[in-house]
Amino acid sequence: MKAKNKIFSRRALTQWVNRQRQEGKKIVFTNGCFDILHAGHVSVLEFSRAKGDLLVVGINSDDSVRRLKGPTRPVNKQADRALVLASLQAVDAVCIFPEDTPYNLIKAVRPDVLVKGGDYKPSEIVGREFAKKVVRFALLKGRSTTNIIKKVQK
Repeated sequence: MKAKNKIFSRRALTQWVNRQRQEGKKIVFTNGCFDILHAGHVSVLEFSRAKGDLLVVGINSDDSVRRLKGPTRPVNKQADRALVLASLQAVDAVCIFPEDTPYNLIKAVRPDVLVKGGDYKPSEIVGREFAKKVVRFALLKGRSTTNIIKKVQK
């Protein structure tokens, strides 16, 4: 499947997920800004995909990233970030969300498994009430987009 065909609106994603679920597929969800793709991102995506049959990735819109990370972010525009993620074998669907958290998207998807980084306490994981199971991923030490940007700026 072409990468661009794996990028969905929220409405289209909900319909797609419902069809997949009717076929007995186990849906996994994770999210992030995914501004500059690095080994930490690839690790969490592969970890997440291994938890089910299909991986849905929610990504923050450009405006959302700016609100969360500051005026110089994102480095890459949302359409580019979505396309790069969609091109990865581990990723089955990508959806851009405009809010600062993926709460509404997780509510729409209602994943079987919700994966979030280990830097979040279970009680801090947004949308956990809509998932059948929540799994935390141990982050790779020293891998962060913010650190990459700082290094490049030096």
